[in-house]
Amino acid sequence: MNLKSLLAASAAGLALFAAQPAFAEDTAPPAADLPAGPEGPALWSVSDEDTTIYLFGTVHALPKEVKWYDPEIAGALAEADTVVTEIRMDPGSEAAMQQLAMSKGQLPAGTTLRSLLDEEQTAAYEAALAKIGVPAAAFDPLKPWMVGLSLTMIPLMQQGYSPDSGVEKIVLAKAGDKPQDALETAEFQLGIFDSLPQEQQVAFLMSAVEGMDEVKTMLDAMVAEWIEGDADALAEIMNDGMDDPALAEALLYQRNANWAEWIEDRLAEPGTVFIAVGAGHLAGENSVQDYLAEKGIATARVQ
Repeated sequence: MNLKSLLAASAAGLALFAAQPAFAEDTAPPAADLPAGPEGPALWSVSDEDTTIYLFGTVHALPKEVKWYDPEIAGALAEADTVVTEIRMDPGSEAAMQQLAMSKGQLPAGTTLRSLLDEEQTAAYEAALAKIGVPAAAFDPLKPWMVGLSLTMIPLMQQGYSPDSGVEKIVLAKAGDKPQDALETAEFQLGIFDSLPQEQQVAFLMSAVEGMDEVKTMLDAMVAEWIEGDADALAEIMNDGMDDPALAEALLYQRNANWAEWIEDRLAEPGTVFIAVGAGHLAGENSVQDYLAEKGIATARVQ
């Protein structure tokens, strides 16, 4: 698995990325400003006689200087009766998710993370931790997938990216007291990684280790395409790196199919819904829109 796969699996794929790990601290200067493009982030809609469902692709962590909340998005959100995200993201749910992550992410007693790595992997892993100022012993009790996610997030936070500036956090703040719903549970998302075979978890971890110096540059490029609303270019960046078919199926395709089913069912009820999910789900082949099309449900590009 390469760095693009890792990013596709996290920043633009899983809302877990928006829940700041308890051991990751944002102590770095802000990232460079990335101004909004002329079109703005992509927004789609699905509708019938009495129902409108907006589909908005998000990035789960952003530099606070990024400007993206434009009148088209604001108008769609204002129309909505309900706001739907991948998982519930209120403070209570996020606290529970962090506890669940730490519980699921623990190795069995007597096993350490470094005991799962060979000599070469251990050297590279320890060097990566030294770069970000984390003692190697701090992660020894944790499973490789848990540390892999952390080693993607921590360097980004140290360079100005923040889950608190992520799109979902802003959308929910703007939504105020509107009812909220979720497509999945945090336990389900964590389970995707926790169910990976140990060999695949280690490969995931080493991808994060090897790509640590490139992760911000790569995510900057993805964010630039997202801001401009270029879903095709975003899909190309992400799909070029999704070189593990089984992981792509688990992280993207099956979930996209599930969400299309949810949308089809929701169209049977009147009202307006604003759905905010990782941008990777709304771009490229086997996107949510593709699965909706298989059901005969058309999506329209709003922006």
